[in-house]
Amino acid sequence: MTTDLSWMLEDIVHNVPKARHAVLLSADGLPRGSTDGMDRKDVGTISAAMAGMQSLSRATSHFAGPGEDRQWNQTIIEFSHGWIFLIGAGQGAYLAAAAAPDVDMQQISFRMHRLVARLGNNLTSPPRVTAEDGDGRAGRSSAQAGAGSGTGIPIADLDDVVGDVQGARHAVLLGADGLPRGATTGMSQDLADTISAAMTGIHAYSRATSQFAGVSQDAQWRQTVIEFQHGWIFLISAGHGAFLAAAAEHEADIEEFTTRLHQAVPRLNAHMAPHGEASRT
Repeated sequence: MTTDLSWMLEDIVHNVPKARHAVLLSADGLPRGSTDGMDRKDVGTISAAMAGMQSLSRATSHFAGPGEDRQWNQTIIEFSHGWIFLIGAGQGAYLAAAAAPDVDMQQISFRMHRLVARLGNNLTSPPRVTAEDGDGRAGRSSAQAGAGSGTGIPIADLDDVVGDVQGARHAVLLGADGLPRGATTGMSQDLADTISAAMTGIHAYSRATSQFAGVSQDAQWRQTVIEFQHGWIFLISAGHGAFLAAAAEHEADIEEFTTRLHQAVPRLNAHMAPHGEASRT
């Protein structure tokens, strides 16, 4: 279907204060509509980045934990100058919206889901995204991860965070080169490498959407949050081009978890060895 549904997307920017843009895209990265004022090239860039991010996200659902229901719920990207929200909009379609830093997040979420319901006549029900849909092998490797001997690069600060927050599962510190610099105890090298590769791509796609969130000379990416039915994955800036990936159960106190992760970041910088010097087993 090639019907342009741009006119329906205006509901978000007209009725949510601080909302900036909205884009409807297909799973293969093709735009199906956008709000007024967006450059056609920018719409194409956003659509491609969001589709790529979702493809990688499906391969990381096992990192959030085991579970029969691994349905993806939403992805949220935070910049210093704004937010981006991404939800399913039917089989093989997604709805992305951008807003200012002080937007009412509950209000924009409500409007986005209501719009998806209105789009029902044009788009069918959202697909169920499971580990097997994305990468069945990744799902199986997760079951083996707990029995692994670990990466050989445990970081006490990450162990403390995961140990103190109920429902926290794993964390891995990635260098600017995308290679793991360390992880929580018990996380296998295979899992660390798999997640590091996927998160490096998600980080790149997240940064590519900066213009969608708004124009700012001092724009900085802060974090990307992926919510599944069974858990959460957090990707946060760790300074000097590095980033930290962490996972928790869906029922975990995510405010406490993310606060603790951000507090640990300054202490993790000691593990940011120059490229090629990080030990690997």
